[in-house]
Amino acid sequence: MAQYDEVIEPLLAQLDLSEKVTLLTGADFWSVPGLPRIGLGSLVMSDGPVGVRGTGWAPDDPSITLPSPTALAATWDPDLARTAGLVLGQESRRKGVHLLLGPTVNLQRTPLGGRHFECYSEDPLLSGEIGAGLVAGVQAHGVGTTVKHLVGNDFETDRMTVDVRIDERALRELYLAPFERAVAAGSWGVMSAYNAVNGLPMASNGPLQSDLLKREWGFDGVVVSDWRAARSTVDAALGGLDVAMPAMENPWGERLVEAVRAGHVPEDVVDDKVRRVLRLAARVGLLDGVPPAVPAPPAELDGDTVAHEVATRSFVLARNENFTLPLEPAALTRVAVIGALALDARVLGGGSAQVTPPHVVSPLEGLGRALSGVDVAYAVGADPRPFLPAARGTEWGEGFTVTLTGARAHAFTLPSAALRWIGDLPGGLTPDDVTAIELRAIFTPGDDGEHTFAVSGFGTFELSVGGDSRFAGTLHPAGAGRAELLLSPREHRVGVRLAAGVPVEVVLRQRIAAGLAHTVATTLGHRPPGPDADGMIAEAVKIAAESDVAVVVVGTTEQVESEGFDRPSLALPGRQDELVAQVAAANPRTVVVVNAGSPVLLPWADDVAAVLLTWFPGQAAGAALADVLLGVAEPGGRLPTTWPRRARDCPVLDIDTTGGVVGYDEGVFVGYRGWLRAGRPPRYAFGHGLGYTTWVYESLEVGPDEAVVTVLNAGARYGREVVQIYAGPTEPDPQRPRCWLAGFASVAAHPGERVTVHIPLPERTWQIWDSGWRTVFGDYDVTAAHALDDPRLTATLTLVPAASGA
Repeated sequence: MAQYDEVIEPLLAQLDLSEKVTLLTGADFWSVPGLPRIGLGSLVMSDGPVGVRGTGWAPDDPSITLPSPTALAATWDPDLARTAGLVLGQESRRKGVHLLLGPTVNLQRTPLGGRHFECYSEDPLLSGEIGAGLVAGVQAHGVGTTVKHLVGNDFETDRMTVDVRIDERALRELYLAPFERAVAAGSWGVMSAYNAVNGLPMASNGPLQSDLLKREWGFDGVVVSDWRAARSTVDAALGGLDVAMPAMENPWGERLVEAVRAGHVPEDVVDDKVRRVLRLAARVGLLDGVPPAVPAPPAELDGDTVAHEVATRSFVLARNENFTLPLEPAALTRVAVIGALALDARVLGGGSAQVTPPHVVSPLEGLGRALSGVDVAYAVGADPRPFLPAARGTEWGEGFTVTLTGARAHAFTLPSAALRWIGDLPGGLTPDDVTAIELRAIFTPGDDGEHTFAVSGFGTFELSVGGDSRFAGTLHPAGAGRAELLLSPREHRVGVRLAAGVPVEVVLRQRIAAGLAHTVATTLGHRPPGPDADGMIAEAVKIAAESDVAVVVVGTTEQVESEGFDRPSLALPGRQDELVAQVAAANPRTVVVVNAGSPVLLPWADDVAAVLLTWFPGQAAGAALADVLLGVAEPGGRLPTTWPRRARDCPVLDIDTTGGVVGYDEGVFVGYRGWLRAGRPPRYAFGHGLGYTTWVYESLEVGPDEAVVTVLNAGARYGREVVQIYAGPTEPDPQRPRCWLAGFASVAAHPGERVTVHIPLPERTWQIWDSGWRTVFGDYDVTAAHALDDPRLTATLTLVPAASGA
């Protein structure tokens, strides 16, 4: 921006080399230092795919928690993505954050990818449009976005060191395309990935970061490293990186100063980086006397309302036999709600996506509220959680008192026994202040018998129940780093016999090594006495057989879907498949709610009445679920990724890093493109999703730049449809997919109402990368579809070169 350049150059001229490098080097875990001498404030960053954590994980400062990025993509609505971005921008401002580390636009190449839930889609167009919508919303608040992770970070195994080999065509047409769209939308930041691409670590990858991103695409923002991804002083400086994060293990600082003075890095390279940091500072309002890019924020939105809307619009009704859904409350006397995740909803994925919601509405709570007057019976049925859930509930009295002690002290209360933060500590304490944590509560058992308590996390702990020490030890595998421990904690369980109604004091103490309190993940788990695994299934089957309808909630756990590792299997964990099969045999009106951020296998899908995919649905999970099941809202989602019938059918599945290399040998045949080439029908195709009304596609007109579609709501209810446009060569071309998503639009109509929608078709629809973008002329079949496997109307378009000028 020209006005900023006029300010930046005089400021740059005032800086010596050490000051310049200081502005490019993390000051701590989440910030880049300011420089008061020139009126520059400190730039604060935060993770935030579903909510803005801030500079800690402050349990006393919760974060509005939206549904997962896969859920947002399932809405197929860039405008709704912008609304979600507005909430994240508003939360960023509230928490003093200037640069949000998201969105994640890596493609879902394999369903085993550990962060699949944090990415949008297997399709570059859908990913790019949803990502661009989020960028626009966040930055409308004057908060920068950081599109990540450039590029090829599509799996977690050996992510710090692996070399991803991608041919130039697939790189341009697929993997870079969502980044290009987000940059075109004006994102102020990009994050470079841990992995290497074609032999060069991304933090040092000049051909992609300097030549393509900055020069070819004209990106004028800041390239930030993933945390500890910058591991070379000179190579990172010459490779297009602008800011190395965090302060720990940082290769810049004085080492970069010395490299410049030794002539290994030209100072004008450093100057370009500083210009970008100052430009970002000006945009977000950190330069004194310089108007920010957004002088006043938009009107405030209610975060819970937006979380609820995104959830209902994202839920995908995958199966609905005999119009089982929506349920009619007046016709119900008893509803069985079954599953551990019905009580302990999984609302977000593991890793850097984690935040602390202000509240969570569980499926059981949501249905219980909505079905007043109906007997709602609950059974666990099967528990897939390898760790006991955090202790919570009325048996724990006033909640949990947490006390941090050491050089300084701070105390606060929590409603559940889970502690987690990275960076800033609660109460403004520093890591050097804290040498111990104590969590204390009075527990009044509701049941006689053996209660199970668990300590999970990493560190040295002591657990006492009723004054007796029950565990003292260290949960810390030898050789594990703190990042690994945070993502892969350990658990220790103890059984304690207690009498119902007799209060006992429960105390969990943790010792903290000097200076290491910046990273804490500690949970006190609890499970009351109850039946064994067989007994839990039998109990669920019994209440299902006695109910009008059975709602079974199944899903994954934090130990299955998380940053830091990939999934070993697509199967649901534990005995959940067995549970569904037995409940469905007992009650033909069984509705299965799948609470997973990524595709899972559903071997029982053809034997149940309905299947509803709810992703990780955010803090309003249960309220949104009740609205959809009861027809207050329509399930508006369409699949942004293909769901397989069998794992072996996936065109790309295994992640083999043998030799430190992963070859993307399938080229452009990723996701549904690969499914079409293989000729194997999945369980649910890309774009699939049912609603509560019926749509008739009446007409389709196609030109090189636009498709015009008229649809009719032929059902009896108001509804929403996602009109999907696919294009492909009329004559099969083995070098190109059979078809690909060319455009889409969301429409809504009342019964009997027609809607005509104009859907732009980008120039890239007809192009391939061939040492440059080249339009492939000829005949194309252009299809308006309800889903990839549900085409409604097809027209042929003949694309010819434009006539030369007269």
